[in-house]
Amino acid sequence: MYEIDPTRTDLIEEFDRNPGGPYGPELTLVVNRLRLMPMEERTIIVCTRRGVEWTLARMPKARGDKLEYYDNLVFDDYDAATRKVFRMRWQAVTGVAPE
Repeated sequence: MYEIDPTRTDLIEEFDRNPGGPYGPELTLVVNRLRLMPMEERTIIVCTRRGVEWTLARMPKARGDKLEYYDNLVFDDYDAATRKVFRMRWQAVTGVAPE
């Protein structure tokens, strides 16, 4: 499995510039790696008010269980929510919090 170098802050900056892609080859590897996290560790974006509000949540451990919402992580901008999920997953995989 692809190992993310936590010192590669240039990849975080690239993601921030265009969270929806397309991504360069190295960032593509990082994004794909972050998408392969175990389900119970995965933070996701949930649309809580159609086209207006997005809230972050953690996937449940078992299928059918309820999502665990982060009440303090509510966004009115989808790209901002995407950037936050990227950073949370980055930290979960690398153990290093991006700045």
